[in-house]
Amino acid sequence: MARFIGVAFGFVVVVLLQCAAAQTVHVVGDNSGWTILQGGAQAYTEWANGKNFAVGDILTFNFETNKHDVLRVQKTSFDACSSSNPIGDVITTGPVNFTLDSAGDHYYICTFSQHCQLGQKLAITVSSSGGTPGASPPPSTTPRLSPPPTSPSPTNTPAICPPDAPAGAPTSPSTPGAMGPNTSPPPPGSSSSKLLAGISVSTLAVIMGFLF
Repeated sequence: MARFIGVAFGFVVVVLLQCAAAQTVHVVGDNSGWTILQGGAQAYTEWANGKNFAVGDILTFNFETNKHDVLRVQKTSFDACSSSNPIGDVITTGPVNFTLDSAGDHYYICTFSQHCQLGQKLAITVSSSGGTPGASPPPSTTPRLSPPPTSPSPTNTPAICPPDAPAGAPTSPSTPGAMGPNTSPPPPGSSSSKLLAGISVSTLAVIMGFLF
């Protein structure tokens, strides 16, 4: 049981340390504190420039009690140096720690006399993470893929066809050595007929010789 309690206690301590390490404490005006600065409101604007205000960070106002105070207000009241429509109560005991609990623009003024009109006012922008408020996101490091090269479409080559024969041209015979259309083959056995005719004439001549 004691061992379990020790482990649980150690876990809680680690979580608290991590939370504390994640918070950033911003001391308003640094060594000058929360007062009327020689540069007026511009001095606090320059102090806030370049700082990262994130949700969970702590804003510390260092001032002497009963000589200054701090009040969070709306933008219209900030511009007019008015304590109307406040966010929370006026705090007159210094120093004061404000935990930045929401993202967006936060406005603070001092309500003592003419302190706000003399420049004791602060406007900051709180981001939801630790990034620089209003900064552009870093450029992507992912290389841009080029589109795949387009392969040229194959050119359709027309089939090579033999030229058409001119009209009226004679058609070539399909069989080599074939005769033309008007040529008739010799009648079979023509040589034998001539031989028989010769014999018949000779025999007729012999018969006529005997008769005459």
